[in-house]
Amino acid sequence: MSLEYAPLGLIGMLTPQANTTVEPEFNLLWPPGVAMINARLMSDKASMSDRLVDYFATYAQSLGQFANAPIGVAAAACTGASYLAGREREAKLVAEIEQQHGFAFLTAALAVVDAFRVLDARRIGLVSPYPDALNQASVGYWQSHGLEVAAIASAFDASNKSFHPIYSMAGSAAEHAARSLQTAKLDAIVMLGTGMPTLRPIAALLDWGGPPVMSCNLCLAWRAVEALRRSDPNAATLRPWLRGDGWVQRLSAQSPK
Repeated sequence: MSLEYAPLGLIGMLTPQANTTVEPEFNLLWPPGVAMINARLMSDKASMSDRLVDYFATYAQSLGQFANAPIGVAAAACTGASYLAGREREAKLVAEIEQQHGFAFLTAALAVVDAFRVLDARRIGLVSPYPDALNQASVGYWQSHGLEVAAIASAFDASNKSFHPIYSMAGSAAEHAARSLQTAKLDAIVMLGTGMPTLRPIAALLDWGGPPVMSCNLCLAWRAVEALRRSDPNAATLRPWLRGDGWVQRLSAQSPK
């Protein structure tokens, strides 16, 4: 069976309830023939950390929103939940969901780990939109995967009183933070969080002469497409994404004139 708008495969995406970045960025990232449907992760908790814990606990339940839609891959666009759950709990849940549903289940954090692995990147830099507590959990998560967090550039603005401190950020904040790492001795840089706008910042840094720059959404899109193809992650398929092949042109085409 072939879907009209997804002849190469349909992805079921789990997205935090107020995240305003996932759908726009992924719809620019997907190559022609790939599409996604979206389900919202819900929580009534007041704090960001408590909501992230709820999201992780309801991944399996939230997949039920897709009913019998013929998704080929499911993914969770929520890095913070992985930090708080930790490496072992995340791996266990991923295995359980894959066994239950029969399709690949990816998380944004594990997609980033895969990207670092295929690039043989060990010494990494983080561009972080997080407050201190989540920053610490993030560092611990990457370290648990054998990575050295050698530098952190903060894009967090404690004075931001908008509806959400991350989702309401401008992409320029991520670019400015990343530029502070240009001369650092790093193997790669990742812009964290699926809610921080990152595509324009990455596009602006394609030829900057610093370490390769990626984001959680970009890595998750790459991994999801490779999973649809039933291909193991490798550097040869990642590098076109890092070069901006395809998606930079789509980003430019939809920019306001």
